[in-house]
Amino acid sequence: MSTPHVVVVMGVAGTGKTTIGPLLAARLGVPYAEGDDFHPPANIAKMSAGTPLDDDDRWPWLDAIGTWAHGRAGLGGVVSCSALKRSYRDRLRAAAPGLVFVHLAGDRAVIEDRMSHRQGHFMPTALLDSQFATLQPLQADEAGVVVDVSGSPEEIAERAMSALTTLPEPTA
Repeated sequence: MSTPHVVVVMGVAGTGKTTIGPLLAARLGVPYAEGDDFHPPANIAKMSAGTPLDDDDRWPWLDAIGTWAHGRAGLGGVVSCSALKRSYRDRLRAAAPGLVFVHLAGDRAVIEDRMSHRQGHFMPTALLDSQFATLQPLQADEAGVVVDVSGSPEEIAERAMSALTTLPEPTA
């Protein structure tokens, strides 16, 4: 990749977005932004209480991530964002055309086990079912790759890097 992509590391909670995102950014030589940091306090309080966000909660969050990604166009960057629905990814692409998605995917039992061992994160495992119910996988016309989350973080990041090299150069 000669032109840096702006990459959104996506997937349900517990797939490792916050772990893989910085590893991928380091390999690409671009900045990383933690998607959870773009949530307003009301969203974090809602999720901490075990209540899934609705679309009205998500739009300002997605817009903030889109603004960050737009500012990185042509420079490259990596940001984590669940981006579970096509409409969410479309909104991100509207703000920052040329985004590429790395969908971290894996077996529900593996992801739940990982979530149960996390310390200090606001997302309870009880919301995992709603995450899987909401997930709309990448479609053929979306620039992105699906990466299995089995193995070590380093193996997953290398798998993502390898997959990214198969994508065409960014157009915007």
